[in-house]
Amino acid sequence: MTNTDAWVERFPGLSQLEGDVKQLLLTRSAIIEMPKNTMVFGPGKSPENMLFLLDGTVRVQQVSDTGHEIVLYRIHAGQSCVLTTACLLAYKDYSAEGIAETPVQAAAVPRDVFDQLVAQSKSFRDFVFAAFSKRITDLFLMIDEVAFQRLDVRLADKLIQLADGADVVATTHQKLSVELGTAREVVSRQLQEFHRRGWIEQERGRINLTGRADLERLADHNT
Repeated sequence: MTNTDAWVERFPGLSQLEGDVKQLLLTRSAIIEMPKNTMVFGPGKSPENMLFLLDGTVRVQQVSDTGHEIVLYRIHAGQSCVLTTACLLAYKDYSAEGIAETPVQAAAVPRDVFDQLVAQSKSFRDFVFAAFSKRITDLFLMIDEVAFQRLDVRLADKLIQLADGADVVATTHQKLSVELGTAREVVSRQLQEFHRRGWIEQERGRINLTGRADLERLADHNT
């Protein structure tokens, strides 16, 4: 876990804040830790804190009444949760869930401090809305992909992303279907086609990228 003595310095927007604002954030925040697979927040719950992730990754996903899931975005170290921001600003409950994909550590800033700084500090307000704007743009791009992009292109792109420079992806057909917002059977059929072309080899809980160059060429159609 990271040193938390001056966690605001981990966030470029916060590191530019006035000294008294930084001090308020540091003195009023609490450092929280959660193990892997913990539900950080969920539908119907009201946010009591704004969360700034110091270490780890949180997956934010939407789950329908029928149990269908889709990954909306991930929060990485050095980022804040835009859904929490939106709920704090609107005084609404969460409409999606956040799951710790790794052990996570975060700075939790109480709602009253958040409200005070949004009202009184232009630099803090600028930070909040800059992060909010970027994430909304990313969400619109995701909606465009789900609605209009070919699944084979999106799947190739997702495999390359999840591999993160390696040639092995530790995942399942079900997890990929959640990532892409489609049915597991659809993903399975497309993976079978990739296998037929010699681009991947499948094992239990993992996919080996044997034709990375071919997958990258297909994924380039997504750009």
